[in-house]
Amino acid sequence: MAETLIKQARIFDGSTNPSFIGDVRIKDGIVETISKSELSPKPGETVIDGKNQWLTPGFIDFHTHYDAEIEVAPDLSESVRHGITTISLGSCSLSLALGDPTDLADMFSRVEAIPRKNVLSILESKKNWNSAVEYKKHLNSLPLGPNVTSFAGHSAIRAHVMGLERSLTKGEKPTKQELDKMNQHLEEALDAGFMGLSINTLVWDKMDGSRFRSRPLPSTFANWSEYEFLNKTLRKRGKIFQGVPNVSTKINVLMFLKEAFGIFRKPLKTTIISLMDVKFDPGLYKLLGLIGRITNKIFRSDFRFQALPEPFDLYADGMDVVVFEEFAAGAKANHIEDELERKQLMKDPKYRSWFKKQWTNWFLPRVFHRNFKETKIVDAPDKSLIGKSIDEVAKERGVHSVTAFLDLVAEHGNNVRWYTVMANHRKEPLQKIVSYPDILIGFSDAGAHLRGMAHYNFPLRMLKLVRDAELDNKPFMTLERAVHRLTGEIGDWFGIDAGYIKEGKRADLVLIDPTKLDDSLAKDVEAPMPFMENFKRWVRRNDDTIKKVFINGKLAVDSGKPVLSLGKERGYGRFLESQIGV
Repeated sequence: MAETLIKQARIFDGSTNPSFIGDVRIKDGIVETISKSELSPKPGETVIDGKNQWLTPGFIDFHTHYDAEIEVAPDLSESVRHGITTISLGSCSLSLALGDPTDLADMFSRVEAIPRKNVLSILESKKNWNSAVEYKKHLNSLPLGPNVTSFAGHSAIRAHVMGLERSLTKGEKPTKQELDKMNQHLEEALDAGFMGLSINTLVWDKMDGSRFRSRPLPSTFANWSEYEFLNKTLRKRGKIFQGVPNVSTKINVLMFLKEAFGIFRKPLKTTIISLMDVKFDPGLYKLLGLIGRITNKIFRSDFRFQALPEPFDLYADGMDVVVFEEFAAGAKANHIEDELERKQLMKDPKYRSWFKKQWTNWFLPRVFHRNFKETKIVDAPDKSLIGKSIDEVAKERGVHSVTAFLDLVAEHGNNVRWYTVMANHRKEPLQKIVSYPDILIGFSDAGAHLRGMAHYNFPLRMLKLVRDAELDNKPFMTLERAVHRLTGEIGDWFGIDAGYIKEGKRADLVLIDPTKLDDSLAKDVEAPMPFMENFKRWVRRNDDTIKKVFINGKLAVDSGKPVLSLGKERGYGRFLESQIGV
């Protein structure tokens, strides 16, 4: 590899140490020299002027659902272009390491809002592995863009061992032999360097396909004794328990906390989604933050909420968005695959009455605010609707807002596209959340919810949040701590060799123009996905902010654009093994 010298950048090394102006030399994929004094260029060396720019370690995104996309577009450029150099697969009990292609497609597609036909096609054409060891070998055979880590997915393991139908049947428990087999698969994954086990207890996450459509995922059918059995292995080996709580019941969250407790035993490293300032309950984040503090300080745990450092906003095409899975009437609509049939349902008087009753029932468990005043129509066949809230349309038509919404879906189906902000809408609570010691900055869901969510550039939005406060003379966190939260802190907690700029370590680096940490970070783009028949996903791109990204010392992004060799040549990313307990 050619040598590269980055000169006179403001260097953040990934720790909380003070940043400084200096030079960094990259050679043979590693950071050879870090110097506060200027280094002289060597013959043939590429010299990059870093003056007035920030040099940080590559960012880590530990919660993605790129599991299918990585097979056909291993560059994962939608993340890499924003400075992400390490991603994780296998979250939320979903992994493609083990199982039948059709079973996996049915588990993965609806939950993560990725067209099933594409996921199934990818798996049927690519999947030639069926164990964690084989999967790791397969990943390393790809021309990866970023580095990759992974969890073992409980739904995938459970379905593989019990058979999909039994794994999805209430009251069916695994036999002792089946539990041992599940644990054997978990042990093999941990031996291969997987970070731990991911589970899902949220019954709103549903199966796709026609065989078991709309049943919750296999992981949700397990009782806690099954999780506890597998957690003995995680606890013994110091590995991570990642979970999706069932927000339908508060008891469920307490069970995750109980698993994490370290009194009279070794603590279980536990992380769950997600700490947010949700609109429907403005005090909830304070309660959860207090619970996290008590869990770690009083009960000697190693527990972390996952948190995003930006507004949690959504786009929806008609009713095709995950928030409608949280109540029965919405789930019934999403059970119907055919859009024409769904339109007909919207016209049914009994259904409309049922939907309205559930939508307006404040006693039903919820995450979504269900307030049509908080929406904005951004596209529709009837262009007069654009820019209006659904509530405004209702007032113009002289009907209830629920009636107006159902009318719009009945008229236009998925061609009416609307936007809303669900959480993290207030600046000061968001600043408090990202400052909590008991959180990890993440939960982007990158690669999933393709039409509905776009948190690919969350590290840059974190830096903007902190820098804006500094420029307003109201700092709440140092920039060094902000970078640490996005890099070194995550690498340390997950036990992976990433997140720092150190001599002798792999050169995963990001060069940033801090003056471009501006409103362009929220610019919406609908980007065609060539490997999915040009299906358009919602992303945000701010190409002026990121000047360079290096992965394993190789230039991956230049002036905001992925280089042509990314995803085509090997030598960029690789599978990173978790070093926890090793």
